[in-house]
Amino acid sequence: MFILFFRLVGRGIRDLGLHPWANIFTLIAVTMVSLLAGFFMLALQNINQELLKTRGEVQFQIFWKASTPEDVYVSEWEKLSNIEGLKEIHTFTPQNALTQLSSALGGGENFSYLDKDNPLPPTALLSFSVEPGAGDENWASDLLSELKAMNGVDKVHYNPIQIDLARGWLNLTKTIVWPVIMFLGLVVALVVGNTMRLSLMTRKDEIEILYLVGAKQWFIRIPILTGGAVQGFLGGTLAVGILYMAQQFFRDILNFPPLFLKIGFLPLDQCAMLVGVVAVVGIISSYVAVR
Repeated sequence: MFILFFRLVGRGIRDLGLHPWANIFTLIAVTMVSLLAGFFMLALQNINQELLKTRGEVQFQIFWKASTPEDVYVSEWEKLSNIEGLKEIHTFTPQNALTQLSSALGGGENFSYLDKDNPLPPTALLSFSVEPGAGDENWASDLLSELKAMNGVDKVHYNPIQIDLARGWLNLTKTIVWPVIMFLGLVVALVVGNTMRLSLMTRKDEIEILYLVGAKQWFIRIPILTGGAVQGFLGGTLAVGILYMAQQFFRDILNFPPLFLKIGFLPLDQCAMLVGVVAVVGIISSYVAVR
């Protein structure tokens, strides 16, 4: 039984060559529709990622006592870099902080007289993504206590409102982005389904003859369903490949001041979802058409 099944699957793949032009145009149509959906998904993904950079993180600013020895706070900075969920860290020695202050004032101020008696403390700015701790309501307060207990730390500042804003933004993106992706999947399903059904009209006589000679339904359908799956899979894969080449070509097109936006590619799960949806639609549309 399994041998016959695989033979029918193989026949379905070979049958794609019986009507090459019809199948080529079908593959082009499936690829173009999948590519259009992929471009929308890519745009949504990049917009979401850029907004999450400012809306989906919480910052902690740590001040050490001005009298803290350099080896102490440098050692503490090394520990900070290993904290779970840390997205980014910026550290400032008293001398760095003085230089930053001079730059912020336009570089016209000369603070060289403070080099030997610098009043600015060592500082660290930590950025955390909310997602790693999104399931724990107390993660920020626990982290705050941990940071305050570090050697030489004078005070720690953070804005609790950032946590609520970040969580709210994450919930909003999940509420908006995924329904839009599902809508795109529905559009792809309708267009690809109709395209596949029209392509099977070229095999109408063949299917009717098989029914007339008494062939079982599964014997007729397996090769046709295989052809639909192959065309859907190839169309989705080609669309992802073209989308990747376009992303590489246009990656830095918005990477200029004041935007500084780099266009990233879709995550692996979304690429797999796009290919899988198109392949499944190919199977379903072939099944509906052959009935």
